[in-house]
Amino acid sequence: MKNFRKELWFEITERRAFINITPQITAALKESGIKEGLCLVNAMHITASVYINDDESGLLQDYEDWLEELAPHEPIAKYRHNNTGEDNGDAHLKRQIMGREVVVAVTEGRLDFGPWEQIFYGEFDGRRRKRVLVKIIGE
Repeated sequence: MKNFRKELWFEITERRAFINITPQITAALKESGIKEGLCLVNAMHITASVYINDDESGLLQDYEDWLEELAPHEPIAKYRHNNTGEDNGDAHLKRQIMGREVVVAVTEGRLDFGPWEQIFYGEFDGRRRKRVLVKIIGE
C-alpha cells in the first residue's frame, strides 16, 4: 500500500470565506499516483473547516447567514473564550458545526463523488496562514 501526504496553505484576507479546493485535491491525487484507496482532507487549524457540498453561490451565502445567526461574531464579549484576549470564539463554534475533515473514496484514479459534490475549505477567522492536510492511501 502506498501513502501520500501534502499540505495546502491558505491566507484568506477576509475573516470568513468558503473556497472550493476540489481542483487542488484532484491535483494532489494525480501527483500521488494512487488509483484505488481513500483521500483524507482535514483542516489543521481549530478555526477552519473542510466539508463537502454543492458549489452554488446561494448555498454558500446561506451557510454564511446561518452560521452568523447560530454564532454571531459580535458582541465579542458574548464568548468566554474571548477573555483570553482573542476575538474568535464564534469561529471555534462555526468550525465545530461545519466539521474538521472529509474522506473521499478514490476509484480508478478519481475522487468518487456523488452528484454536485465538491470539497471546500471554510475559513472562520482568516487573515493569517493556515494549512489543510491531504493524506491519500491506497494502491
